[in-house]
Amino acid sequence: MNSKYFRITLLVFSIILLCVLVNEGYALAAEPYHLGVDLAITGTGALYCKDGVDAIKLAVEEINAQGGFLGKHPIKLFIRDTHTKPDVAVREAKDLILRDKVRCILGTYSSACAVAIKPVAQEYKVLHIAAISNSENITKINFSPYTYQVVPNSYMQAKAVVLGVAELAKKKGWQEYVTIASDYEWGRSTQQSTVSLLNQVAPDLKLKKEFWPRLGETQFTSYITAIMGQKPDFVIGSLASKDNVAWMQQAKAYGFFDKIPYPGSLISVSELIVQAKTLSRGLVGLCRAPFFAHMDVPMMANLVKNFREKYERYPSDWAVMEYDAVYALKQGIEKAGSIDTEKVKDALKGMTIETTRGKLFFRNIDNQLSCSSYLGVVADDPNYPFPIYHDLIEIKGPDSWRPEAEIVDARSK
Repeated sequence: MNSKYFRITLLVFSIILLCVLVNEGYALAAEPYHLGVDLAITGTGALYCKDGVDAIKLAVEEINAQGGFLGKHPIKLFIRDTHTKPDVAVREAKDLILRDKVRCILGTYSSACAVAIKPVAQEYKVLHIAAISNSENITKINFSPYTYQVVPNSYMQAKAVVLGVAELAKKKGWQEYVTIASDYEWGRSTQQSTVSLLNQVAPDLKLKKEFWPRLGETQFTSYITAIMGQKPDFVIGSLASKDNVAWMQQAKAYGFFDKIPYPGSLISVSELIVQAKTLSRGLVGLCRAPFFAHMDVPMMANLVKNFREKYERYPSDWAVMEYDAVYALKQGIEKAGSIDTEKVKDALKGMTIETTRGKLFFRNIDNQLSCSSYLGVVADDPNYPFPIYHDLIEIKGPDSWRPEAEIVDARSK
């Protein structure tokens, strides 16, 4: 047989074999799915974002081990550092979209950054899933159908705190309080929602003074002494990440928590681990996604097992929520039967998904996931080398999110 006929025969045979494989259902390699990550790898958000990035990598490895999205679209990760600056976040988001051709961006740490990149994602028709930044304004106003939120937003967290604090105030006879919150989008949004809701739920409580340290503050002495000088019945704090660690350590050194109740502040699993030796027991804290609250959920048990095996530590709230973000995207793609962004965006609308925190759904009006907030008492536990929450209270998403009528009103203005 001459070489020409041999090549033709080989080509025909190859085509026949390909058709047989497709007909028998064998998955063929398809277009990779480019997934962007826009988080604060360095700076004030690094404490939370390291766990978030590691969880994203773990989820991607798990999905790629099964062939990728739909079993045939391997995920390719592109990770950028926002430095917790909105202008940098926007620049990196645009680069992810225009140069790396990502179809979805996970991020960010700072709510100000999330609000800034939201219109960019909408302009270029790219999905945007917020899993750490949680200002309510990410989804409440200037609504984008491309933005979804898998973290309890600032209103939901404030409502959870208010319900707990109002009950404590009634029992203990509290009358006056002060607030301390980081001076940026999340801190402002959370503080304002908390004060507004307290006015509704416990109108007799009086706000004496507000304190606004800058984002990235490391020296809290002046705030500590000023607050103690006010002699409030209690203090509500809205500080996070490295700012929160510095605040908690310095305030404890002054005996702050022995003298003034500090209920409902953000004490995530990160703080429970990092400050295991120094964190005051008995504090009433708030967190967003504690793994120990849902170890009965197979997906959570699997995450904890695999995360510990790979990274030799327990997953924080931030790891849990970024992991859920990747799997939310996976389920949206499966429902759509395609990686086409328009189809996935529409599939996720109002969708119920499986998460490490149980079965949850996205609310149609704002694409907010119906996830819970958690309040509890910081206490040692023999099962862990760090304190966890005892007397844990889970406040469900639908019990804490803003009424839809108020969202409609806010958007009209």
